[in-house]
Amino acid sequence: MDISIIERLKKEIESFAPNAKPTETGIVRKVGDGIVEIEGLDEVSMAEMVRFDEGSVSDVKATIAHEDTLYGVVLNLEENTVKAIILGDSSRIKEGMLVHRTKKLLSIPVGDAVIGRIVDALGVPIDGKGPIKADATSPIEREAYGVIDRGPVNVPMHTGIKAIDSLIPIGRGQRELIIGDRGTGKTTVAIDAILNQLNEPKETRPICVYVAIGQKESKTARIAAMLKERGAMDYTIVVSAPASASAAFQFLAPYAGVTLGEYFMDKGRDVLVIYDDLSKQAVAYRQLSLLLRRPPGREAYPGDIFYLHSRLLERAAKLSPEKGGGSLTALPIIETQEGDISAYIPTNVISITDGQMFLEADLFNKGTRPAINVGISVSRVGSAAQTKAMKKVSGRIKLDLAQFRELEAFMQFSQDLDAETKKTIDGGRRLSAILNQNKNAPIPFERQVVVMYAVTNGFFDTFGAEQMSEIEAKFLAYLDREAKGVLDAIRTSKEIAKDTEEKLKTAIQSFVSTVDVKS
Repeated sequence: MDISIIERLKKEIESFAPNAKPTETGIVRKVGDGIVEIEGLDEVSMAEMVRFDEGSVSDVKATIAHEDTLYGVVLNLEENTVKAIILGDSSRIKEGMLVHRTKKLLSIPVGDAVIGRIVDALGVPIDGKGPIKADATSPIEREAYGVIDRGPVNVPMHTGIKAIDSLIPIGRGQRELIIGDRGTGKTTVAIDAILNQLNEPKETRPICVYVAIGQKESKTARIAAMLKERGAMDYTIVVSAPASASAAFQFLAPYAGVTLGEYFMDKGRDVLVIYDDLSKQAVAYRQLSLLLRRPPGREAYPGDIFYLHSRLLERAAKLSPEKGGGSLTALPIIETQEGDISAYIPTNVISITDGQMFLEADLFNKGTRPAINVGISVSRVGSAAQTKAMKKVSGRIKLDLAQFRELEAFMQFSQDLDAETKKTIDGGRRLSAILNQNKNAPIPFERQVVVMYAVTNGFFDTFGAEQMSEIEAKFLAYLDREAKGVLDAIRTSKEIAKDTEEKLKTAIQSFVSTVDVKS
């Protein structure tokens, strides 16, 4: 009997396999201003998540009040300690608390279920519609696609804004900066681009991601409500890190936005991501860096501030067919002070992007909407990202406007103008007037094309600049009634064929002869 027990014990000992796993644990030494200093995590990696063990201190009230786990992200690796930013309520962290490695980079939930939702910088829903059943999780930092994996940017990303689609066209996969002073309509341009995707065919309609960084919560709520009312939330995700959020969340929000977009790009879909605005992200990062005791550089920004934005914006891409052919278009917004585009952050982001739209306060105050300075604004993709129809009608516009601006300045010193100069100035005024547009009223590209065709070919020369808004509305209504086929032909073929052009000319001439405009 004793022998059998001994044999069984021997077998048990021989077959014993310990399942305990070593864990790497540190201890909180200092905490304050959303930053925590941890000792003992010698093997931890940069940007790794760490988990705070709230039950490891005598004051466990926080654990009872908050069942959710509190995490941090390591941003400083020092000789004897590491420093991390706290992702949540820093008042819950106590000195002496245990901290565990997770061996994972900060990840957020991604998938189709996120579409139509408002989430924070960690992908947690904040719209009161319940939890999100995500398809997967994805790290918010990853290496951008290399040159070989990319394809040419040659498919237009229509914004519905005449001044942009005709003069500074944006392609799918491009990075186009929207820059200007406060209150010049930067957000309006970006939101109009989201609304205009309703005019795109459903099968090629991009997923839109609007990232609100350091904005008032009321403003973000108003934008989300308007998008929902118009039906645009069906293909839009809003990432919100409001002014009331910690600097850590404002720093992470753009990376969360691009990660959500990359999920769809990797599946071969087109994505439009708007960062509103990166100036506030830079300020939040400066705040974190100074608290982490990193040496300040120019304007007190840390030395890697350029890298902060470049590793974000380089993730915008048009992928090659071998990689699925998806695209991610980035529209970063930067706020300037007194129109100074030569400041530190503006010049950084201008050098990373493929062009910029400069919105000018003087033009805005004169009533130009959108207040885009055509002279400074540029798209480095150019007409490669335009349809043949738009390319045909917009080729002369920039030159005509430049000549008009030059003559307009000269006209202040001379009242006696010859007939040719007067004709150029009148034409420029008509062109400037036709490029004006109401906010949140994007126009499908085929309707833009026919209006531009009529103006640039002199069919509207009999009307004054102040009549252009009324003429445009009446002309489009006339085409809808009498020549719907012309608009349909341009929309489907993306060009103005010879027979379509003849029908369009006839329709314009007929319209001009019958139109009645209030003087």
